[in-house]
Amino acid sequence: MTQDIAYLPAHELARRLRRRELSALELLDHYLARVQRLNPRLNAIAVLDAERARERARAADAALDRGQSWGPLHGVPMTVKESFNIAGLPTTFGYAAFGDNRARDDALTVQRLKAAGAVIFGKTNVPVSLADWQSFNPVYGTTNNPWDLARTPGGSSGGSAAALAAGLTGLELGSDIGASIRNPAHYCGVWGFKPTWGVAPQAGHELTPVPFADNIDIAAVGPMARCAFDLTLAMDVLCQPLTTYTPMGRVPLTWPTRGTPPHRCRVAIVSDDAEARVDAPLREALARLADFLRRAGVAVSEEARPVDSAEAHAVYLHLLRAATGARFNDVDYAAALARAPRYAAGETSYPARMDRGTTTSHRDWVLFDQRRDRLRQQWAAFFERFDLLICPTATTPAFVQNQQGERWERLIPVRAADGRTLMQPTTDALFWAGYPGLVGLPACSVPLELTREDASGAPRLPVGAQIVGPAFGDMDVLAFARWLEAEYRAFEPPPLAWAAAS
Repeated sequence: MTQDIAYLPAHELARRLRRRELSALELLDHYLARVQRLNPRLNAIAVLDAERARERARAADAALDRGQSWGPLHGVPMTVKESFNIAGLPTTFGYAAFGDNRARDDALTVQRLKAAGAVIFGKTNVPVSLADWQSFNPVYGTTNNPWDLARTPGGSSGGSAAALAAGLTGLELGSDIGASIRNPAHYCGVWGFKPTWGVAPQAGHELTPVPFADNIDIAAVGPMARCAFDLTLAMDVLCQPLTTYTPMGRVPLTWPTRGTPPHRCRVAIVSDDAEARVDAPLREALARLADFLRRAGVAVSEEARPVDSAEAHAVYLHLLRAATGARFNDVDYAAALARAPRYAAGETSYPARMDRGTTTSHRDWVLFDQRRDRLRQQWAAFFERFDLLICPTATTPAFVQNQQGERWERLIPVRAADGRTLMQPTTDALFWAGYPGLVGLPACSVPLELTREDASGAPRLPVGAQIVGPAFGDMDVLAFARWLEAEYRAFEPPPLAWAAAS
């Protein structure tokens, strides 16, 4: 790992602060200097709150002088995704019409991070409505991937992942309904964790105050970091006391763990699917991971499948669009309502599924939810035979930015297993988002390697995968991620050659 302190994991930064090897103010100013130097071309951090952060850093140093600790993140500088409310700062979701929308209160997760001692100094960029695997909007502009500025950092937590990878922040907070944590982590070579649905509070992750915003279907809130242990540390902060949502309110929980050592786990690996073909570098990375796991003593199956892929994809897209469509304004909803009947019966194009899901009736939603429950039972049976599943997070490494047309009209090349190069809609990759997301399972995006050098001169890019566990198996998933980090792949910073030329 590079010697620049900005790249150290959050838990190591916290340790050095506790031991007074540096001050919170010195560390914050180091990050702010990197932001000033690197962010103009990267555009990962959209909103800075430097002066309030300096005041808090000074207070953190003074507290340590008195022998007081605020918690496990005492003095650690960090940023959060733009969509989380921080009192006094804008929350726009990338909408120009909400450019002056300022939050009155902190999101509940922001409150918990502050209570644990974090120094939050800014907010990171997102796509409009948090609805793209690129991160551009009319308020803050386009965020670029630190591995190659011409490419996307992912979305919707794209600014979060780019800031982590470039060493602009110590820790990040993201949200995920369509791989919005996992996808940017994969594209930028960092770690991202989507917890079991309902365990981390969503309250305050909202454009405007929304009743019952804490239980939006499929959506989850989770940490992003440069190391797997930081995810575990952040989960302890975000989920205390651990509760889950039920129709009757929240109930307390304890984490159920199997306690199986990672090298004794039973792991299924899925590297490709007809619903969303996976590019050669990702399939090859998963094959090399399977070889490593077998050598380490892990029982690996590359044939087992938890559910029928076509059924899972159809149900996910319908319920995903029902969840997001519920927040449409009257004009956009009326437009979707007018389009939905025009599609032929049985049409499975993305626009057809989007408009039907957005305007679904309550009866149809219940029927789809029943189909989801059958899939949930199949996943539970699968995890009787296996401890974990590992599969792609997306279909390719980070692709070249393309802001033209609708998302489903943007095509990316995929080198399929049969040797053909397919031009695949970017929205096809949502299949891998919904694979665990539909039924609320925990999934951790981990980096595996960099793409190989080739004669074309293409940049080397991060390649990752997601580790999926049973419901509430979050700690087992994170334990396996920590083991992989120690034994297989640790964080590697991007070369930032563009920074030297700027």
